[in-house]
Amino acid sequence: MITTHVLDTARGRPAADVPVVLERSDEDEWWELGRGRTDVDGRLRTLLPDGAPLKPGRYRLTFDTGSYFRDFGEAPFYPEVEVVFIVAANEPHHVPLLLSPFGYSTYRGS
Repeated sequence: MITTHVLDTARGRPAADVPVVLERSDEDEWWELGRGRTDVDGRLRTLLPDGAPLKPGRYRLTFDTGSYFRDFGEAPFYPEVEVVFIVAANEPHHVPLLLSPFGYSTYRGS
């Protein structure tokens, strides 16, 4: 399972309705595994079907931060954020994104 949570640190609240794409690398090519939008709590738990095994490898989450900020009438500095990470074992992976208009950070959550 791969999940994410987007928090708007400038507004101090979850970032709702952010489009997210999950991909896996197969050598030199990326393959889409799932996509969705964050809910009202800024969470997205449905990128993969329940019980889908995670193969070891490189994964990428792409967040469409540009559309999120444009909804607030702001010109995005980072129109998208790509987070590439390694899955080494078939266990849950939670990858949060802390977002503001001019910066972002991420970490492996629980």
